[in-house]
Formats: sequence, structure tokens, C-alpha cells
Amino acid sequence: MKLILASASPRRREILSALIPSFEIVPAACEERVDLTLPPEEIARSLARQKAEEVFSRRPEAAVLGADTIVYFRGKVLGKPKDAEDAKRTLRMLSGNTHSVFTGYCILCGKNRAEGACETQVEFNALPEPFIEEYVAGGSPMDKAGSYGIQDDARLVRAYRGSYTNIVGLPEEAIGAELRKLGIIQ
Repeated sequence: MKLILASASPRRREILSALIPSFEIVPAACEERVDLTLPPEEIARSLARQKAEEVFSRRPEAAVLGADTIVYFRGKVLGKPKDAEDAKRTLRMLSGNTHSVFTGYCILCGKNRAEGACETQVEFNALPEPFIEEYVAGGSPMDKAGSYGIQDDARLVRAYRGSYTNIVGLPEEAIGAELRKLGIIQ
């Protein structure tokens, strides 16, 4: 069965290609509805489900994988920054602290559904102001939840507990297990 990734993220595409060599990319076109009163793992799952269901409604003959990543810090969801100043504020807030990254996923395949969320704890280094300024000026934080990509610069993160690929945007281990259970990969 053909697998569709309901995301335009180049990072998700790269991670998924380690599991399955051939798949199609059909980004979801739905407006995301978020209930911020839910626990963070439920928020991530809900967003992933919305993406998968929207693409599956157009392509029911295929298996569809939707995913969404959120950064959670001190009771707040930190999404993608609105602008460079927002990215700098977020990085200053995370500097020297520990936060959680949740990636929700939903796979729809015929009448089967597999969904879940993975959490990884991330401990940031204390980030000097010149580093924050330079990092944001480079543009990388602008399309990433929490205003950073762990793969961008080794100076960002002191340590993490859990899945590295979850932080990047797709928990390879969990997705691989679900795709095997559904018979999409061996």
C-alpha cells in the first residue's frame, strides 16, 4: 500500500525515508484547531490526527501519516515564532532550562488507525546573547516549534532524554513499529 506523508517538512521526509524508501508527500491543507486545555501529548496527537484525516479524506486508497511537534515549557505550548523577536524571546526563556518536546502521530490505513505521542526531555545550555542573535539572524528558528532545531547547532542542547528524531520532528522508533504492525513496512 502506498504511504503518504501529510507534511511538507524536509526533516520529517528525511527521517521517514530511513524507514521506507518510497512514499508520497501531500501536505495537509486544513486549518489547525488547538484546544490548549488538553495535556501536551493530547494537543500533539490532535494536531497530527487533523492532518492525517484531512489528507486521508482526499486519498482513502493510501495509508496516511500525519505528525505534529510541539515544545512544552512551564505549562505553555511554544509553537513556531511569529517573528525574529519572538524567536529570541523563546530562546532566552529556554536558555539553561529543561523543556519537553512532544510529537504526535496518526496513521490511517483503510479502517485501521494507529496514533500516539512521544515525549523527549531537552536540557538547553545557557545561551549567550550573541549566539541567540546570530542563530536567529540565520533564519533557522523561523519554521520550528520552540524556535530551534536540535540538528542546527551543537551549542544549543546540553542533554536530552528520549528519542533524538522525536525532537527533530518524527519519532522514528515509534513510527517504524506502527508501520510494521500495519503491514506497511517489514
